Amino acid sequence: MSSLQIKKNYRCVPSLQQFYSGGPFAVSSDGSFIACANGDAIKILDSSNASIKASIEVDTDSGLTALALDPNDRFLFSAGHSRLIRVWDLSTFKCIRSWKGHDGPVMSMACHASGGLLATAGADRKVLVWDVDGGFCTHYFKGHKDVVTSIMFHPDTNKTLLFSGSADATVRVWDLLAKKCIATLERHFSALTSMAVSEDGWTLLTAGRDKVVNLWDLHDYVCKMTIPTYEVLEGLCVVKSGTELASFLGSCNQQSGKRRDRSSPIYFVTVGERGIVRIWDSECGVSLYEQKSSDVAVSSDTDDSLRGFTAAVILPLDQGLLCVTVDHHFLFYSLLGHPEEKFKLILNKRLVGYNEEILDMRFLGEEEKFLAVATNLEQVQVYDMESMSCSYVLAGHTEIVLCLDTCVSSSGRPLLATGSKDNSVRLWNSESRNCIGVGTGHMGGVGAVAFSKKWKNFFVSGSSDRTIKVWSLDGISDDADQPINLKAKAVVAAHDKDINSLAIAPNDSLVCSGSQDRTACVWRLPDLVSVVVLKGHKRGIWSVEFSPVDQCVITASGDKTIKMWAIADGSCLKTFEGHTSSVLRASFLTRGSQFVSCGADGLVKLWTVKTNECTATYDQHEDKVWALAIGKKTEMFATGGGDAVVNLWYDSTASDKEEAFRKEEEGVLRGQELENAVLDADYIKAIQIAFELHRPNKLFELFAELCRKKEGSSQIEKALHVLGKEEIHQLFQYVREWNTKPKLCHVAQYVLFGVFNILPPTEILEIKGIGELLEGLIPYSQRHLSRIDRLLRSTFLLDYTLHGMSVIEPDTNATEMKDADQEQELTSELLKEKAPSKKRKSNKSKDSSSKKVKGAAYTSVAPMSLKA
Repeated sequence: MSSLQIKKNYRCVPSLQQFYSGGPFAVSSDGSFIACANGDAIKILDSSNASIKASIEVDTDSGLTALALDPNDRFLFSAGHSRLIRVWDLSTFKCIRSWKGHDGPVMSMACHASGGLLATAGADRKVLVWDVDGGFCTHYFKGHKDVVTSIMFHPDTNKTLLFSGSADATVRVWDLLAKKCIATLERHFSALTSMAVSEDGWTLLTAGRDKVVNLWDLHDYVCKMTIPTYEVLEGLCVVKSGTELASFLGSCNQQSGKRRDRSSPIYFVTVGERGIVRIWDSECGVSLYEQKSSDVAVSSDTDDSLRGFTAAVILPLDQGLLCVTVDHHFLFYSLLGHPEEKFKLILNKRLVGYNEEILDMRFLGEEEKFLAVATNLEQVQVYDMESMSCSYVLAGHTEIVLCLDTCVSSSGRPLLATGSKDNSVRLWNSESRNCIGVGTGHMGGVGAVAFSKKWKNFFVSGSSDRTIKVWSLDGISDDADQPINLKAKAVVAAHDKDINSLAIAPNDSLVCSGSQDRTACVWRLPDLVSVVVLKGHKRGIWSVEFSPVDQCVITASGDKTIKMWAIADGSCLKTFEGHTSSVLRASFLTRGSQFVSCGADGLVKLWTVKTNECTATYDQHEDKVWALAIGKKTEMFATGGGDAVVNLWYDSTASDKEEAFRKEEEGVLRGQELENAVLDADYIKAIQIAFELHRPNKLFELFAELCRKKEGSSQIEKALHVLGKEEIHQLFQYVREWNTKPKLCHVAQYVLFGVFNILPPTEILEIKGIGELLEGLIPYSQRHLSRIDRLLRSTFLLDYTLHGMSVIEPDTNATEMKDADQEQELTSELLKEKAPSKKRKSNKSKDSSSKKVKGAAYTSVAPMSLKA
């Protein structure tokens, strides 16, 4: 057996993030990305793998109501409840222009094919056209009697027409040259939701909530056909000729022989409240294709859950059809030949825009290439680990799925068990994507399920009705078309409150249950006989799990602790404290020597059992972390919670160790280069290397050495010239520290002098955070200046005293030129003092000698002897 490699660190990769919360969206001209409204932000989504390329933050509480892209995908236009229209440059993701024009929210916007004009439709019943470059209004149209819901330019740039649809059930046609309404199309009886123009440019198609599609002749603006669809329509788009879909439809029409004339038909796609895609022929007025079923189809007339489509877009370059659902899913359909139906729309990709809250998840399959996720929906979403797009959903529950578990059956097929708020459990074959078994009998929502670990022939469920049931899988076929009723082999009233978690021992002999009644109970299988009750937690228990190697159980509780219990006597072996809120999940790693936990504080913690210590703490979630899935092979794990984000965690212990060794090796080599540069007196290179290695002490030594050299100032300037802004910022941090110490301040001031000499103030102010650094430099610099000033003034007194004592000679060179006149005056005075009589000669000689000494401090007269 290989030795255990204790994990010390994990690397987080955000894999599933919310990007669409409903409302407007815009698809690029090549279909490579989608701009989506997500609350008060705009997410730029890569349509191939659901990764977020960029996030544009808009004003808080603005509430995005309209988005549009220019034909070249260079600019993005947005508007919201703030009534502010913004233009975003998609190369820098910055707002380059904004203006206001409507008296209410902008409900729709469209960009002209030339890219120079932007049309906006508002809740104030107005239609405005703007010059994109100038930001000024070019056209102001009034006439609608209710909110204008949709707007569209004529796709032909030679036709200066603008169409607007309103909640007043009318469509108005505006002439941009004449600046007036040239037609009002009145044939609908409800709000307009979508419009499209035929490929030849002479037919306008309009759809609304009155369940019909009207076709209008743009020669005389007369309705030439009304096609009943028998469903409220939300999206309408025209199929262009030359596409794969048009060729399929053409072949269908030729075989059916339903042509009334030889004119080219108009094929169009409609989606709406029924949740199915239908394709129509305008000439015959019949549906050429209709989806038999879809994941968002309404099951009955009384079904009031979130179902149906809100929009449809035919993607360019034969990439298929994009449909957006009410519950914020982007469904990508592609064409596939079908022997019975000539062709069929196949769902090949699903991007989930918003999950609200992730309740539970597990890795699926032998290779763990899929991740099954239970959210606040009745369906289970299965994600592909490579692209993190939703591969498929498992639909069957009528209420929210609360829990799930996975295993690989004895025949090698991946199975999945789910428990729901509808009081039932379901067994799924994930390969065939069918439900193969349904278990009923619980009187409350099923909050926990757990598969057999060894034999894979049963699973256990726990409910809010406080009971545990054991469900047998005997006699169930993995490839059954219809689900069969599961039989409960054993039932026990286990707890006094809701059961939150279940775990089965590795040898299938025991099952442990955790409940809100603050206890965990261990039961013997298969007859559910009580073995031991684990008491000690002060709050409800959210998670339980058996150790894979020892006879013990860990429990995670709302009292912010994790406890490890001995199964033999029910004693508490260890208590792990560190979370600041309820611990919601805990699972073993590294063959039971470590475990990972997550809680309501949004933290994920890695623990080592032997040392009782928390090895690492990660804060990558913004809300409670409800779900934790551990990979059995790679021991990677996934976490998800209330922030609708799924994070994948990969063991980075080995890579971190290798990276640390590489950095240490590189540091040794660079350190040797630094020493060689110092020996060669190459101070410029040495200073650069010291910056790279972050060695402030060595840097100080280099600057101090340069301070003592005559040519040091020029070398310092050369070294500072090659530094970038980040390095200059780092230098200011070092200088600030040196400047606080009297022994080092002279070097700090010398370096500051060099920096201010070579960098203009404008460049210094551009350095991020420079204001705070300068504020730290100024007080100490003022203190050093005051001290030097006092010292300088003190030296004048010392000079005066020493010169007066004739200990040192005066600086004749410095004073001779300045005080020449004073010397002549003093000399003449000294000659006059020698003229008096001998009677007062002794006194005068003393006076004269003292005057000579006194004047010596300020003149260039040589010092006189003090002998008589």
